[in-house]
Amino acid sequence: MNPKQFIGSEAQTTYTEAKAVILPIPYEATTTYRKGCEHGPAAIIEASNQLEAYDDELQQETCLITGIYTHDAISDTRKKPNLTAEEMLEVTTKTVSDLLQDGKFVIALGGEHAITEGVVRAYHQLLSESFTVVQIDAHGDMRHSYEGSIYNHACVMRRVLDMGLPTLPVGIRSICREEAELIKAQQIPVIWARDIYYDRDWIKKALAKITTEKVFISIDLDGLDPSLLPGVGTPEPGGLNWYELTQFLKEIFVNHQVIGCDVMELAPLSDSVVSQFTAAKLVYKLIGYLSL
Repeated sequence: MNPKQFIGSEAQTTYTEAKAVILPIPYEATTTYRKGCEHGPAAIIEASNQLEAYDDELQQETCLITGIYTHDAISDTRKKPNLTAEEMLEVTTKTVSDLLQDGKFVIALGGEHAITEGVVRAYHQLLSESFTVVQIDAHGDMRHSYEGSIYNHACVMRRVLDMGLPTLPVGIRSICREEAELIKAQQIPVIWARDIYYDRDWIKKALAKITTEKVFISIDLDGLDPSLLPGVGTPEPGGLNWYELTQFLKEIFVNHQVIGCDVMELAPLSDSVVSQFTAAKLVYKLIGYLSL
């Protein structure tokens, strides 16, 4: 096993051969409740060593079909504690851009959700056509600014909207008044967590709201119910369960061209490995759905 490589010894792939690149970004500066998401990427990669290479749903050893390469961590605040938000976003965009130009499918691992702006910006700068950012999240993250910064993790989807990109927030169950007014004014097609619970056709209705061929998927892990994944900064009851989430993700891959993903805000618990193992399995599912 190699604790610094996703799924360890099972993924013996060079950068040149790999289709999927795991990009750890252990950045944390603006989290406002429970800390620790800077340790999320390393915990996910370490937990991935305990995954079975064989996926029973897809009936394949995903890592042998889709080569996986684990990139060195970027924007590491433990090595450069004074890294500003602007610097973090700049280096993230540059790194992701380089990977995209090499034809890689990037899965960024956070770190705080603010990182997503830098990741999405790389796609926005390189692509000539629009794409939808599907946001799995408990929170709206659409404030203009928070605690004096427009780069706060609570503002990341507002920055994505500022790029002129359509978004589809899914699993939302906590917003402020400013966000509620923005959703109404811009007619943002939110899939509320309460509607997921009561509507068996929610996946079909959500897919109908994606109007572009290309899709970027951003997953804040607090979008899942905390009974399943408690290791997040701000747990909110009423989130998605495992099969709701994976079925939705699978349908996106089947019906659209997914151009990249991120998985953000794992804050590992000291006395449990459930959260990081679940997050690692989710990342492996995303890679597996590439083959559909």
